[in-house]
Amino acid sequence: MKITDGVLRSFRVARTYRENSQKVNCVDFSPNGQHAISSSDDDCIVLYDIQEGKPKRTLFSKKYGVDLIRYTHGDTQTVVYSSNKLDDTIRYLSLSDNKYIRYFPGHTARVIALSMSPVDDTFISGSLDKTIRIWDLRSQNCQGLTNPLGKPVCSFDPDGLIFAAGVESQAIKLYDLRAFDKGPFASFESRFNRICDWTGLKFSNDGKQILISTNGGMIRVVNAFNGSVLHNFSGYNNSRGISLEACFTPDSQFVMIGSEDGRVHVWSTESGMKVAVLDGKHPGPINTLQFNPRYMTFASACTSMNFWLPCIDDL
Repeated sequence: MKITDGVLRSFRVARTYRENSQKVNCVDFSPNGQHAISSSDDDCIVLYDIQEGKPKRTLFSKKYGVDLIRYTHGDTQTVVYSSNKLDDTIRYLSLSDNKYIRYFPGHTARVIALSMSPVDDTFISGSLDKTIRIWDLRSQNCQGLTNPLGKPVCSFDPDGLIFAAGVESQAIKLYDLRAFDKGPFASFESRFNRICDWTGLKFSNDGKQILISTNGGMIRVVNAFNGSVLHNFSGYNNSRGISLEACFTPDSQFVMIGSEDGRVHVWSTESGMKVAVLDGKHPGPINTLQFNPRYMTFASACTSMNFWLPCIDDL
């Protein structure tokens, strides 16, 4: 089934789960699309089975809190996540026996970005200490560090060869993973005409576009090669300056974001037109939104978690 305007307009909430007492701060699908995991401000990690469409287990990270949870490369049984409580160490957790495999200490302020390599055991983290650190899951020692001269959000490209850093909410810097110590090989200014913080950076799966999420009621898609602005998307509610997560669909053809009124807004990256507004009946702002990499479903979450499916009758 191809993702089209009509298919996107037909999406309806298939399941709603209220496993959390506070906001879900992150959701991630496993690379094979069969599992999802969420982290939340009530220190819970909830595992979902996508084929059965229901929660499987809940784990707790009471001491450290949990944020920015990510499945590791090619593994549905391990995750890494950042702390939002005690310290700024990144933790590597085995889901099967709920034991920590490794800790990654080094950041001296809160971690605000985590990105797994799509090809190997490398991952990167960006922190309010104004550094990006490069890690390997097999070693607790930092493999490298770069000082992009500002608060960085960061993300790998789909080939795992390049990573992008959005620095101080005004510039995108591109680094070659194998030569990051030489500094960025490209840098583009991308200032917004309204005051806002950049809260996330994502590449499209075709590697041609970069999506900038903000806390200011506007998101931007830029050309990944030269930084030129392709689209600015706005017209969704975010009056309180909340960090709302945006995402591409897996085919790179659409961009989606939740809003503080519980709706999901969808635009075409080709035409720049809004193609759908979907009402998820969320009681609060949709903090996190992810499209499944393999199956025709996506997840949106406030304090409750929604899984969506296209309604074939509407097509």
